[in-house]
Amino acid sequence: MNIFKSEIKRREFIKTVGLATASIAAPGILSKCSRTVKKPNIIYILADDLGYGELGCYGQKKIKTPNINRLAAEGMKFSQHYSGSPVCAPSRCTLLTGKHTGHSQVRANDEMAELGDVWKDPSIEGQWPLTKDTDTLGTVLQNTGYTTSVIGKWGLGGPGSTGEPNKQGFDHWFGYLCQRQAHNYYPTHLWKNDKKFILEGNDYFSPHQKFPDNADPNNLKAYAQYSTKHYSPDLMAEEALNFIKSNKDNPFFLYFATPVPHVALQVPPDSLKEYEDAFPETPYLGEKGYLPHPAPRAAYAAMISRMDRDIARIMALLKELSLDKNTLVIFSSDNGPTYAGGVDYEFFKSAGPLRELKGRLYEGGIRIPLIARWPGHIEPGTESAHISAFWDVMPTLCDIANTPIPPDSDGISFAPTLLGSGVQNKHAYLYWEFLSYGGQQAVRMGRWKGIRTGLKNIDTDTTIQLYDLKEDIGEINNLAADNPEVVAKIKKIMQSARTKSGRFPFPELLSRPY
Repeated sequence: MNIFKSEIKRREFIKTVGLATASIAAPGILSKCSRTVKKPNIIYILADDLGYGELGCYGQKKIKTPNINRLAAEGMKFSQHYSGSPVCAPSRCTLLTGKHTGHSQVRANDEMAELGDVWKDPSIEGQWPLTKDTDTLGTVLQNTGYTTSVIGKWGLGGPGSTGEPNKQGFDHWFGYLCQRQAHNYYPTHLWKNDKKFILEGNDYFSPHQKFPDNADPNNLKAYAQYSTKHYSPDLMAEEALNFIKSNKDNPFFLYFATPVPHVALQVPPDSLKEYEDAFPETPYLGEKGYLPHPAPRAAYAAMISRMDRDIARIMALLKELSLDKNTLVIFSSDNGPTYAGGVDYEFFKSAGPLRELKGRLYEGGIRIPLIARWPGHIEPGTESAHISAFWDVMPTLCDIANTPIPPDSDGISFAPTLLGSGVQNKHAYLYWEFLSYGGQQAVRMGRWKGIRTGLKNIDTDTTIQLYDLKEDIGEINNLAADNPEVVAKIKKIMQSARTKSGRFPFPELLSRPY
């Protein structure tokens, strides 16, 4: 819902963000006078599989994230922000389109080609694509005068498809088109716009292999085969810095979708050294997929700290170019922490106090960090318990950019919360559906969370579980039997908050008991 619902609110907002100096433009359109004031730059940083508890500012004790912690200290930290889905592609779809998974085009990880073929042939790239003429963050901000870029991991369409970033509103694109390719941080190539960007010196090796049976797991040289010359996150960080430099005189939107810390466990030696002998270690030999590593805990922590260092470089550049005060920086994650590839989520308490991990619609799979910083506009050191989700990012950035929100968005702008100005509208509910990991459905309604699991398993109890998140953030006590009226409301939402999807059919929802 657009916060410019009344002339008073709209004038208050425009005055707050400094988009007009004398006259007031029509909603979404800058007046002649206000065109002389540059629109704010927007940088949205998305980590990959970073858990709610993996940042120092969210309680992490072992992994060093001083620069992200500084973002929180200089801005606002949200405690009840949610991803669009518990896995990569559908979550990114909700972020970019402003629609939850009951309405979105992509509702699960799904390949453009047959699944069996893509694992046999590593040259096949790309997940199910966004369709032509989709309203995305890229198209909306591009149409209002922003130069737009996405750098990192895409996952919403492969080469030649309608889902390519340059066809979805992004002027500039660099990174992995395909999520599977992103399982290796030393790939043979990335993509730069519509061309392959060959990484000379990076020979191909499978990102899913076990340690050789005849090799000594304590011999560090035996792990050299799992790295080569060019570390992709380093290249992405450089590309982001160059994009900012090239567009310092024009309003820009940078969607920096780093693949870190998604496994495989791979990190350059200088970062690994930072955690040398920091933790007790048992070599990971690839038993749970992805690649072996001699010091898996140190590697995982080092990946996150290296990402933190890259964010510091971005922030330093903004100050160097005098862009700092006119740039909104947002940091978040696409879903909860992983259980695979040698990651010790219990050791790091990756999900914090939350239940479950990536792939599940319990809180640990979808409640994520959200930090926003904009000097002079967002009060430093503030925290918000406002309940929000990925599909709210579209209307929020539209409000910040003073441009109309697509009318079919499921989101509500949280710009009033960020700016401490105007009336913050709230969701009646948040809705998720996810047909993988057994089939799941969830609703957040105020303090209540309803969830159904096992919808594809005929022998599973699929009745609604009910949790009071105000008193039970860990979703331990199922209160469904004591609150039938709340369960009934959630049941109606589960039935009505969705439309059918031909590509992602979910007929079990209609036939299984609630």
